[in-house]
Amino acid sequence: MTNLAFYINGQWCEPLTSRQSLPVINPATQTSCAQVWLADTADAEAAINAAAEVFEDWSNTTLEQRIVMVEAFLKSYQRRYQVMASAITEEMGAPATMSYDMQAETGVGHTQAHLLAAKQAVLEHTMGEQGQLLKEPIGVCVLITPWNWPINQIVCKVVPALLAGCTMVLKPSELTPLSAQIFAECVHEAGVPAGVFNMIHGTGQTIGDCLTSHPRVDMVSFTGSTRAGSQIAISAAPTVKRVSQELGGKSANIIFADADLASQVELGVQACMLNSGQSCDAPTRMLVEASVYAQVVALAKTAIDATQLGDPQQSGDHLGPVISEPHWHKVQALIEAGIDEGAVLLVGGLGKPKGFETGYYVQPTLFVDVNNNMTIAQEEVFGPVLVLIPFTDEAEAVRIANDSPYGLAAYVSTQDIDKARRVARQLRAGTVHINMADLEYCMPFGGYKQSGNGREYAAFGLHEFQETKVIAGYY
Repeated sequence: MTNLAFYINGQWCEPLTSRQSLPVINPATQTSCAQVWLADTADAEAAINAAAEVFEDWSNTTLEQRIVMVEAFLKSYQRRYQVMASAITEEMGAPATMSYDMQAETGVGHTQAHLLAAKQAVLEHTMGEQGQLLKEPIGVCVLITPWNWPINQIVCKVVPALLAGCTMVLKPSELTPLSAQIFAECVHEAGVPAGVFNMIHGTGQTIGDCLTSHPRVDMVSFTGSTRAGSQIAISAAPTVKRVSQELGGKSANIIFADADLASQVELGVQACMLNSGQSCDAPTRMLVEASVYAQVVALAKTAIDATQLGDPQQSGDHLGPVISEPHWHKVQALIEAGIDEGAVLLVGGLGKPKGFETGYYVQPTLFVDVNNNMTIAQEEVFGPVLVLIPFTDEAEAVRIANDSPYGLAAYVSTQDIDKARRVARQLRAGTVHINMADLEYCMPFGGYKQSGNGREYAAFGLHEFQETKVIAGYY
């Protein structure tokens, strides 16, 4: 099996010195579906230098020229849409329907939203009586992306960086390199000049520090765990480069007694279980008003009992496995912690589901009568695990929701729109969904507290990759 190559300075290439490679494991079959080369610091240096050497030329192109290039990328991506969806199913176990309708679709939706934002962008304008304000590309960017929504995060970094006039090195997750490889082929096919976009595969332990501390790198954009984000911030600090991060979450879903309980509880469970629970903004803590707690427990149990597991290659709304064996063990350890700390296990639990002994499948799990101080309520599980926590009134609901080191997303369910708006304003989260309303592509995404800093998507994504300059006395 041929190892997946790097893309440096417009060429597909093997590592300069390293001969290490890694099997890409299909999490549903536990078998290798590809091999990927692993970079070392020599490859990281080569990619950074390639980006640095063409930055001046690329940054001097017009926004209109860059828009044409991204439009060409989008056409290439759309031609390969089914191939992209199939790759995501193969490498991370997302069921075929979800890969096609959601995972791959984010590549189209976000590219279109960034293009629209670029076409509406004002890169310079007068300020005051004699000043000129300019928005300029920040420079060479390192983009580090996760495995759980692989193409979503690649597109939301690479596309705005290209449109802003930056050059870049992408390090996708080594667990999901197939979708990244197809993405890089689309960039190449679009005619992006050599050196503007570079991609290397590797582990954070081997090349992470080289990428994030390098003096020729002006910005790091990272999506992943809070633990890794903290290390990246430390690594980048000596060179005072910009660091934009989207990290973990433990999002609260507040269910008030006056909500449409039947629909909102079912939607809340589905949102928690989506992608086998592997979404940073999943509503994993369902806070329930005490007067309807018993009713919601029954509704949640029914919804989770109805959640099906299945073969990712088959169409349908079933769940697939989690990403890897180490991650499966992490989820099991957190379920065990919930049991040990006294949470009531109502559905699911430890071990693989019956009939799914092959593959990293986790039982859809429901804990009730959870205290917000429990590990299962404080730590991000990143698996199909929901906890229910009762509250007595609006003030307590807000207090419990905000009692978390994270602040990525929050959810409020009530038919009283004034109450929904009032509570939403009090929640310390970057996104609040009222009655499970969807986030639109034009809206910003990012978090408070240990969920990160900065914002992605559309115009907000463009801003992340720009510097602001004012020239006094211009007129």
